[in-house]
Amino acid sequence: MSYIYLFLIQLPILLFTLTIHEFSHGLVAYKLGDDTAKRAGRLTLNPISHIDPIGLIMLFLVRIGWAKPVPINPYNFRNYKRDTALSAAAGPASNFILAIILAIGYRLVTAGSGFNGMQRFFLTLQYSEFSGIGDFLNFIVMFTIFINLALGLFNLIPIPPMDGSKILGGFLSDEAYYKYTARERQGAQILLIIFVLSFVFHLNLIGRLIFPPLLFLMKILVG
Repeated sequence: MSYIYLFLIQLPILLFTLTIHEFSHGLVAYKLGDDTAKRAGRLTLNPISHIDPIGLIMLFLVRIGWAKPVPINPYNFRNYKRDTALSAAAGPASNFILAIILAIGYRLVTAGSGFNGMQRFFLTLQYSEFSGIGDFLNFIVMFTIFINLALGLFNLIPIPPMDGSKILGGFLSDEAYYKYTARERQGAQILLIIFVLSFVFHLNLIGRLIFPPLLFLMKILVG
């Protein structure tokens, strides 16, 4: 099985994960008083509404991509700083919750079988081969858990405009908050530089940062 074929299997899961993430941002923002996402037609689970062309291309090139951010107007919130943090936290939280739900179901199904699903998953990623339908289904579930944990951890990086910066901002003083969040443009440039360096020099800088906690969480959830 070729690498391209394996990626085509992964693509629907990636789009689904990104969609859940962005939808959750918009839904919580809507519940907190901001209907910007709804008026923009983004309060939907239709992946097409959330696709960012550049993010999708980066997904193919460096295996780290992003969806089109859901528009949020924090001035519609009752509490600007707190509600911005809550709506930002909704994206990563949705990914962690989905990973936990799948992991619980996985453990119930495989309990007592002695099957090491995580080991089989990483072997499939390495060799791009399935040994049977069971291996294929294991890969689908494991990859969904894996990518949700990865996306959740990636977005918790506290560099503006990442979700982590807005979550951290909720704990800062008002003065520190506005200074910190005003650096979104510089933060976006830093992230772009990291992506380019990762692609050109095959460094996978983001992967090196999030893989240790990702592996730790995978071991806890699916053993």
